[in-house]
Amino acid sequence: MSRPDTTPTPPTRERSGRHSWVRVFLPVALILVWLVGASLGGPLFGKVDEVSSNDQTTYLPASADATKVQQLLGEFNDSDAIPAIAVFVSDDELTQTELDAISKAVAAAPDVEGVGSDVSPALPSDDGRAVQAFIPIDGDAELADATAALGDELRAAVPDGIEVYITGPAGFSADLVAGFAGIDGLLLGVALLAVLVILVLVYRSFLLPLVVLSTSLFALCVALLVVWWLAKFGVLLLSGQTQGILFILVIGAATDYALLFVSRFREELRVAQDKGAAVIAAWKGSVEPIAASGGTVIAGLLCLLLSDLKSNSTLGPVAAIGIVFAMLSALTLLPSLLLLFGRAVFWPRRPRFEPEVVAAEHGMRTTGLWARLAGLIKRRPRVIWIVTTLVLLAGAAGVTQLDANGVPQSDLVLGASEARDGQTVLGEHFPGGSGSPVYVVVKEDRLQDAADILLANDGIDSVSVTASDSPSGSAPVTADGITAIGAPGTPAPEPTTVDGDVLLQGTLTDAADSEAAAATVRELRSDLDGVGALVGGVTATSIDTNDASIHDRNLIIPVILVVIMFILMLLLRSIIAPVLLILTTVLSFGTAMGVSALVFNGIFAFPGADPAVPLFGFVFLVALGIDYNIFLMTRVREESKAHGTREGILRGLSITGGVITSAGLVLAATFAALSVIPILFLVQLAFIVAFGVLLDTFVVRSLLVPALTYDIGKAIWWPSKLWRRGEP
Repeated sequence: MSRPDTTPTPPTRERSGRHSWVRVFLPVALILVWLVGASLGGPLFGKVDEVSSNDQTTYLPASADATKVQQLLGEFNDSDAIPAIAVFVSDDELTQTELDAISKAVAAAPDVEGVGSDVSPALPSDDGRAVQAFIPIDGDAELADATAALGDELRAAVPDGIEVYITGPAGFSADLVAGFAGIDGLLLGVALLAVLVILVLVYRSFLLPLVVLSTSLFALCVALLVVWWLAKFGVLLLSGQTQGILFILVIGAATDYALLFVSRFREELRVAQDKGAAVIAAWKGSVEPIAASGGTVIAGLLCLLLSDLKSNSTLGPVAAIGIVFAMLSALTLLPSLLLLFGRAVFWPRRPRFEPEVVAAEHGMRTTGLWARLAGLIKRRPRVIWIVTTLVLLAGAAGVTQLDANGVPQSDLVLGASEARDGQTVLGEHFPGGSGSPVYVVVKEDRLQDAADILLANDGIDSVSVTASDSPSGSAPVTADGITAIGAPGTPAPEPTTVDGDVLLQGTLTDAADSEAAAATVRELRSDLDGVGALVGGVTATSIDTNDASIHDRNLIIPVILVVIMFILMLLLRSIIAPVLLILTTVLSFGTAMGVSALVFNGIFAFPGADPAVPLFGFVFLVALGIDYNIFLMTRVREESKAHGTREGILRGLSITGGVITSAGLVLAATFAALSVIPILFLVQLAFIVAFGVLLDTFVVRSLLVPALTYDIGKAIWWPSKLWRRGEP
């Protein structure tokens, strides 16, 4: 009698002839839908500035004093113009001829396109070597173009040897506009090129990188289409900062999800001759981790809605919309493209149909870097996770050196800055706060009380009140009252009132964005509280912004941790594993922040950091870092069901190591691209996230998590059924 055949049957995916029309028409229909969406969203690149604003006051809470004052300014001044300060300076004392030429040039400034008509007279300094003039830029003008044209016109009109600077709020705002100008072109080009290079090196294929990039770019176009129109109708607030983060986040996340799907598709092609069966199997194996990963990121981002600062709260839904379309493109557009191309998408390294080899490997390769690393973890798990933890803790110690209490407005833009240079010159010849006064709104019957408090503060050089019947639009206020302007005997102007309120302006002795000016404004707010006054202006706006950022950071970070932990518990049906994953992610974040602080201080010599930098770094590192936890642990759980926990951990690491590493490199490269925009906040965020993602990819997800969970064993699944059942 013959013996029964005990040879393992190779796993295969049988081709199904049912619904063949679906396999043809559905992919084509999905591709056409995405093409239409991309064709509508693509032209909006370069037009985001039409629906965005970089005005800090716009993003403050409505309850902030600076916000209330800003809303009242238009009623007092009847203008939405942004003030610019033109500073003229010479090495020697200016002659009368030179002063006349400067006055003539200032008087002609309204002839420049975008410049308002309410120009102040030229005001010489006490040392006679400098002149300043306040020149408004129309609120609806192209700020960068108008300030540049104004500077060129003034330089051409004054004698040689006199330097001209355009500074003040308009000058610094123009710097920001110019800094964000490269988002649509330079940032996007650098990010896409970096991703393309990495994909070509990883897959050594020509077509696949283009398919993956198309998936990411189409997702970005459609996300931009939705965000642009929501901003157009006032549903969302959009800024250059939010726009840059949206671009990077969508490209990075969509590429990561695409890499996970492609990896699963390649696996399935080894056991399926039919590309349709391979796509369906890959979709079934990818939909849970992609949906869970994207859902976790969205939940983390939507926690930003708790923010008092609108620049934070508006980023949440904007970025969440981007993640939604990143997931949709990876689960609809990418499978459709792969179904059309099949194995040809991997050319010249097409995966072979080799079910016998897969059966012999039991689904896991036994050679290569990740197989060797799995073997190392199997032999020395405790040593690996303890040493790794100690190294990460040492790096995290540097977080005590992080100065995230805000930076001066003059340091927001990196590189050369005419506005910054002009502010320095202004402070050498005039009170440092010229052109950026403290605004105080108070009831008319308390005007003198408020003025006396301002005059008594050493940080205030002079005080004036808005007066529409004054030639200059304001009148000086002294301890004796409002000073008359003009010939002796001229009556003092009457202050302008709005619902019984008057507007005082205090000229700061220190630069408006300095720590000394901030201390002065805080003192004034405390002293003026008794007279019921509101204090606003550039310095007050900066104070309120920093205070709101610190509040947001302290509130939102714990909330995000709780939300993400809850999602992981639902996904992994466990309590221990999610707690361990959260702890390792927080440790990774701490190390990234600690190393970043040392680099910012010791190498780049940055002047500090915005309070929102740690918050944004946390949101992206923790929310996106959890992606790799999900990629790894969902596969570990899948393998553990069939092979036991410890074997499942090794198999999960071996199978997902390559795709997680590729995804980490892509995400780090895309965030690093943010550094091409010369804005301090974005450069710091770029370094923190790029370094943190690489740390997470190569250390935490490759060594710490596998070694720690392997050492603990099946207890990581407590209290799920996987913990209670015996090892296979």
